[in-house]
Amino acid sequence: MRICLKLKISYIPLPLLLFTEMIKIKEKIYKWLFAISAFTSLIFLAGIAFVLFLEGLTIFKTVGFSDFIFGKNWYPTHEPPEFGILPLILGSLLVTFGALVVCVVLGIGSALYLYELAGQTQKAILKPVIELLASIPSIVFGFFGLVVVAPFLQKLLNIPVGLCAFTASLILGIMAVPTVCSITEDALNYVPKSFKEASFALGANRFQTLTKVVIPAAGSGILTAIMLGISRIIGETMAVLMVSGGAAVIPVSFFQPVRPMTSAIAAEMGEAVFGSQHFHALFAIGLVLFLIALFLNIFAEIMIHKYRSKLRLNR
Repeated sequence: MRICLKLKISYIPLPLLLFTEMIKIKEKIYKWLFAISAFTSLIFLAGIAFVLFLEGLTIFKTVGFSDFIFGKNWYPTHEPPEFGILPLILGSLLVTFGALVVCVVLGIGSALYLYELAGQTQKAILKPVIELLASIPSIVFGFFGLVVVAPFLQKLLNIPVGLCAFTASLILGIMAVPTVCSITEDALNYVPKSFKEASFALGANRFQTLTKVVIPAAGSGILTAIMLGISRIIGETMAVLMVSGGAAVIPVSFFQPVRPMTSAIAAEMGEAVFGSQHFHALFAIGLVLFLIALFLNIFAEIMIHKYRSKLRLNR
């Protein structure tokens, strides 16, 4: 009997050992799968950057860098062709600035209302409606702007044409509102309630608490929301192609047709002969747009890091 008991006891740890080894093997598999998933985005980013540099830098063999960036004429099909993208850059910056004003005012204002003033019923209705805007395809926004907004603004403002930088800014700003509003509201909700309670205990009213305590505490999240909104705006193609007017001229007014960089690529890539100067010039525009977005994100990370460091020091 003792021998049998010893034999049984000696065989009990073996299944446990196998089970433990299986768990370790599964953990290693999951670790490698997650690592591959994490580095996949980096691989795609490196591939996109490589193609942009490979195809875009070719244009500088025949066109000077300063002539390309600061040239005032974009006539790629003329003889001789002119590849100055300054009108395209200024058009993108003008539309982005106008859209940023719209989305910051509406997005942050909506988030503050949902956070501080809206009741539970209003919040249950308004928040899904605002977030529903993010699911609408950009071409629907562009079609709405082309058919409804542009003629309305043309009559209202008595301007020659409704397809202009102002219309593009308005449409793109509304498109970016859900992103800014949602992330801003999440950042506001992450602020500890003890901050508000301490402010009220010191005699501050609701407005003072919101502007002096809650918004500064959620500042990094709000900056992140704004930068994501800018990324959504500056990279948009179809909507801005339909409502901006498509004129590759240096803009002097918000009510003038413009051609941002994204719309130039979308409108002309199908007509450009593969391997031609025009083809490589469009890739160079994409490269410039890529670098602008990269520098904006780096600048945003630096500003957010400085803001968080300053906030920690003040605490």
